[in-house]
Amino acid sequence: MGEKILDIIISQAKELNEQLTNKISVEQGADAPLFGRGGVLDSIALVTLVVAVEQAIEDEFDTALTIADEKAMSQKVSPFRTVGSLSEYVQKLIKGEI
Repeated sequence: MGEKILDIIISQAKELNEQLTNKISVEQGADAPLFGRGGVLDSIALVTLVVAVEQAIEDEFDTALTIADEKAMSQKVSPFRTVGSLSEYVQKLIKGEI
């Protein structure tokens, strides 16, 4: 499941890159910075990516998620820093660990 979630996030990042001036470095895979220090996304682009990932996860796993909520914002380390941290966070949400 982890690899599939990572693939979904990278795929959605590639689609978003078509609209961005500052591109997500998808070639870095899980290490690609998204938001915060070193990240390329502003808040609107981050929301766009999160909504696209939520929809793709729902389509693939037949489960509805809300990624950007109080739980995400209260994490000690932001799940939005990199593609990998977002993938790990989504996995935990699906498994009910958060």
